[in-house]
Amino acid sequence: MKDEPKILAFLCNWCSYAGADLAGTSRVQYPTNIRVIRVPCSGRVNPQFIVKALHDGLDGVWISGCHIGDCHYQTGNYYARRRFYVIKNLLEYVGVEPERVQFSWVSASEGKKFAEIAGVVTEKVKKAGKFKRLAKKR
Repeated sequence: MKDEPKILAFLCNWCSYAGADLAGTSRVQYPTNIRVIRVPCSGRVNPQFIVKALHDGLDGVWISGCHIGDCHYQTGNYYARRRFYVIKNLLEYVGVEPERVQFSWVSASEGKKFAEIAGVVTEKVKKAGKFKRLAKKR
């Protein structure tokens, strides 16, 4: 477990969190090193949360929400998509590997897809290695 990356996941309450719950109740295996924060909507994830997570020593951040057009709040994931594109480019500009910040769209009925994406995210972050660029010294 020592070599496993620490990943923080911001999951939309209405879709992605429900998809994670479905994966769990269906006993679909996915990596255990992902810690989840349930948010009302992916559009409510402030880019500062991503930077703060990396600064605090996490190796990767994953944001997942409803499919485009299926947002419980109608336009939240449109805002999220735009915001994620900008923050990912900004982080890459300052030297953060693009594999460290991942975005996905998972609905409540896609438990298996959630588990598959969790595996892909973990492998990409693991491949990037431990993150030290923005992390504060302890």
